[in-house]
Amino acid sequence: MNLTESLRNKIEQNLPMEQFLPNKLPIYVSSFVYMFGILTLTSLIVTILSGLVMVLNGPTWYQFSAAGFIFRSIHFWGVQVFFFFLFLHFFSVFFTAGWREGRYATWAIGAFLLMFSIIEAFTGFLMEGGFFAQWNQVQSKDAFNSMGVSGFFNVLNNGQLYGLHVSAIPAVLIILLIIHITLVRQKGVVPPIQIQAERHA
Repeated sequence: MNLTESLRNKIEQNLPMEQFLPNKLPIYVSSFVYMFGILTLTSLIVTILSGLVMVLNGPTWYQFSAAGFIFRSIHFWGVQVFFFFLFLHFFSVFFTAGWREGRYATWAIGAFLLMFSIIEAFTGFLMEGGFFAQWNQVQSKDAFNSMGVSGFFNVLNNGQLYGLHVSAIPAVLIILLIIHITLVRQKGVVPPIQIQAERHA
């Protein structure tokens, strides 16, 4: 057995195609609560794509051109929608005890995704370019100086902010997101608490 065959067999054992791309789902998945996750993912994709267009065209384009302003607005509102559905997803999973039946890793990675998303939004907010963003850079600098971490994270260094916002943090987010979605597919969607109680009765 070669490496490719071994890897393929391992994937098929842990994540069969009927779980990876299911064509039938339980009836309770039709509840709107179960849509918060995919709405979060959709808004994140819109945010990433609009951000890529901005990166490819540069700051001058999205600061001063009409088309750039449109994409900057799409990016901004994509972030707002993303966090709206992200918190709805987070709290709906929390109040439905989404970590049940061995889904602890899925829940933990989701919590890390929330944390890194906040850091990503923070760096983007400081890069916005307006007077308000620059004022917040100076205030944030004082806060980080007081914590003794400004040597590692200098919010007045726009090159560092740009690198974190455009490449480093998104890479971490995408990796965690792939693992999160894979675990959701592997473990399946968590059933409502009353259905689980009936199942074990």
